[in-house]
Order: sequence, then C-alpha cells, then structure tokens
Amino acid sequence: MTSTGWWFQAKHALDTRGPFPRRRRGTLAEAVTGRRVLVTGASSGIGRAAAIDLGAAGATVLLVARRETELDEATRTIVTGGGKAFAYPCDLNDAAATEATIARILDDHGGVDILVNNAGRSIRRPLDQSYDRAHDFERTMRLNYLAAVRMMLGVLPGMRERRYGRVINVLSAANLFGGPGYSAYVASKAALDEVSTSFQGETLSENVTFTSIYMPLVRTAMVAPDNRYLKAASLSPEEAGRVVCDAIVHHPRRMGPTFGRLTRLVDAISTERADAARHRRFASGI
Repeated sequence: MTSTGWWFQAKHALDTRGPFPRRRRGTLAEAVTGRRVLVTGASSGIGRAAAIDLGAAGATVLLVARRETELDEATRTIVTGGGKAFAYPCDLNDAAATEATIARILDDHGGVDILVNNAGRSIRRPLDQSYDRAHDFERTMRLNYLAAVRMMLGVLPGMRERRYGRVINVLSAANLFGGPGYSAYVASKAALDEVSTSFQGETLSENVTFTSIYMPLVRTAMVAPDNRYLKAASLSPEEAGRVVCDAIVHHPRRMGPTFGRLTRLVDAISTERADAARHRRFASGI
C-alpha cells in the first residue's frame, strides 16, 4: 500500500487504487530533516511507528510516553537506524509532570517544530452503563484533551515566534460519523478538534498549521479488548504511522475517510437522518 493509500472509499474498505490526486509538497525527508518533532504516545502503536519513520527521514524525534521501558526501546530502534531520538517518560494524565516535561524538552532542544498529539485513551461504555461513571468522561478529557492542550500551549509560543510550526492531532473517524457507545472518547477528541480550529484562526498568517486526522480503526492494544474488531478491516500501526507522516508533509487542515466526510455532510443537511443511522448502527452492535 502506498503511504497515502489508506483513504477509505467506503466505511470499512481500504482504498487499494492509490492516493487521491493532490498537489505534492515534497518528501518526508524534505519536511522533517533538521526539525524537532515531538510525538506523544510514542512507546507503541501509531506513535511508535510514526516516530521510527520520522527518525529515518532525518528528524530529531522527541518521544513522550508513560511506559519507560517501551519508550527506551523505541528510542534505541531509531538511534540504531542512524536517527536522532530522545526519550521523555511522562504520565500525561499528570498536569504537573506534563508541564515539567515540556519545560525540560524546550530547555534541552530550544523548541519544537512539529507536534504530534497522538496519546489517547478509549473507553467503550453505553449510556445505560455510564450513569454512575462521570469519571470516565473526566479521565478521557484529562488525557485526550487537556494533556494535548498543555502540549500545544507549551510549544506554540516558539512556533509563532519562529513563524513555523505543524500540529498534528490524531482523532477518530467516529468524530465524523458519530460513536454511540464511545461518547466519552469521541467527545474528548471533538474538544481537541474544536480548540485547534480556534487556534488555527489566530496562527494561519504565521505559518503555524493544524491538521486533524480522523483515523479509522487501527490494530493497536487500544482496540484489542473488543472482540468485535478482531476481523474488522483496519490499518496496521505502520500504515497509520505513515498517515501521520503524510499529514506532516502535506499539512492539510483535515484528513479522513470518505465515508465519514460524506456522513458529516448528510448530518449538516439532515440531522434526523444521520441520528437515525447512528441509532441503527448502535442497535445492531456495530
């Protein structure tokens, strides 16, 4: 599969015909050589795969994640391959630890040119099982939204001063067509999407851009506990990592599967029909 061939032509069908036509902006090496790229959730899955590709392309990769052993292993993989990488173990659920890590990174490297907000927590729990679990919403917001906002607030001043910056937010395709049963997760990602839209309105003339990736299903540890996804069409972490790298090269405002974007259009035209479709999908167990 080509690096941009992940685009969906239908809800769960991978596009095997290659990438959509669009104006080329160069290669990954041209986009990241000599750049400082901070990747959260970099110890496994999408973040690890993207970090390895970025290191191979010439970036100085700053890896942030909670699991120190896995983070060190990913860093060694990049360095062994000839790249530059630095590990910063941090529990992003901890606000003080997150701010201290950002300060350390800025002190060590003088700034961040590209930020990939990839770390995330997913919870599947329907409404009738959530009445006494407000903490599910709190903890997803803490990691998926507030930690990402802290990262952005830490690195954006330098990006704006240097008049260069890229912020890549890994969201979910469910942000386009709805996620019944995943309300806490989808809402936290939607908050990150909306705050980035507001930030973009202030920074566009400064060559600081934001990209929202509405990522489809990826075979990571996050979805492993749900047996419904064992045979579902999905991306490998390596394919998803290349999607992140494509976002850095092309820096579109939004990237997402065709089905999801069409569903959002239907939602804008006829919310009632979109709600009915979401209800049918939830009732059928999809």
